[in-house]
Amino acid sequence: MITWYDVGMLDDLMPLTARTARIGGKGIAIFRTEDDRVFALENKCPHRGGPLVEGIVHAHKVACPLHNWVIDLQTGTATGADKGCAQSFPIQLVDGRIRLGLPVNEAAGLPH
Repeated sequence: MITWYDVGMLDDLMPLTARTARIGGKGIAIFRTEDDRVFALENKCPHRGGPLVEGIVHAHKVACPLHNWVIDLQTGTATGADKGCAQSFPIQLVDGRIRLGLPVNEAAGLPH
């Protein structure tokens, strides 16, 4: 089961950019790609915890600003020889708004 949170308008997030949503103290990076797809990952690189929201978005990937690890936006998996995974979250686009899904166990006690 998933609890959905409204995190803003799609038009407020330019293509090839990202921003952070804070829900219950958890930092989640919301990414918009050039082809207008939206993805959400924990804002922490699996390598050294770098802020993925500050990385360079290209295709459906983001390059961590600290050590250039490339993370797949859909799965959160580091690509190439790098190993590790950032937690990914489901996204819905509803009437031009971005909705972020959190598993019920992570969303327990948080406002909707």
